[in-house]
Amino acid sequence: MNRSREKLTIAIIGAGGKMGSRITDNLLKRYYNLILCEKGEAGLARICEKGLSNTETEEAVPLSDVIIMAVPDAKLGGISKNVVPMMKKDATMILLDPAAAYAGEIALRDDCTFVVTHPCHPPLFREQDTPEARNDFFGGIAAKQDIVIALLQGKEENFQKAKQICEEMFAPVVNCHRITVEQMIILEPAAAEVVGASAAHLLKEAVDEAIKHGVPPEAARAFMLGHIQIELAIVMGRISAPFSDAAKIAIKCGYDRIYKPNWKDVFKPEVVKETVLKMLHPEESSK
Repeated sequence: MNRSREKLTIAIIGAGGKMGSRITDNLLKRYYNLILCEKGEAGLARICEKGLSNTETEEAVPLSDVIIMAVPDAKLGGISKNVVPMMKKDATMILLDPAAAYAGEIALRDDCTFVVTHPCHPPLFREQDTPEARNDFFGGIAAKQDIVIALLQGKEENFQKAKQICEEMFAPVVNCHRITVEQMIILEPAAAEVVGASAAHLLKEAVDEAIKHGVPPEAARAFMLGHIQIELAIVMGRISAPFSDAAKIAIKCGYDRIYKPNWKDVFKPEVVKETVLKMLHPEESSK
């Protein structure tokens, strides 16, 4: 622990939530003065179970050098409009998702710094050191992972302090990739969720269909998970073995029957913006 550096005061808004609890647990191991802010009953109970105290946001924010916004994406814009005016001059806000920042829904101030970060989560092909780490699929407990980080607005000096905090709250972190908010939104939601998560659902539905057609569930899951690992290893360049000629024909059949020819339109700026707004305002998109 480096005690020669300034002891920063950090307020965690939403400290009792799932993400807030993970961040709190990691930063408690570091040299910071933490102030926890939570309004939900379940979150307050989690804070109490840890023997920690809760502080009202109105009291915590003006005292804090750094404010971490561990709140749901859809509520982030509205909460920021209350929190940002209370921040002291030269304070830094850390956002855990790029959506609201990209959509211009975050309240900003010229005399404060705003940073966006997000975990990459433990990757499929990285070796982990312990059984606990191998079962930490989310990251931030024991598994090694990378993170991405962007400076939305503000001072480089404050960004560097925020970078260290981000690495610590998602620890153990191997690489911290500095990108822009616009690049982060391409990664999530476009690549990781619109494409990746929907593909994951498609794979699960394929397993379910195999089971409906009489394949024993254990065999169907084992076969799919094994093949997906080697297929990803091939396409991501982890191994040099190519797909067989027969597999290439099957892949072409899959593309023709499953994917629309214009599926990459999900990366067009106007489509990305539409997706982000639907995520931030689900009540409007359902009308």
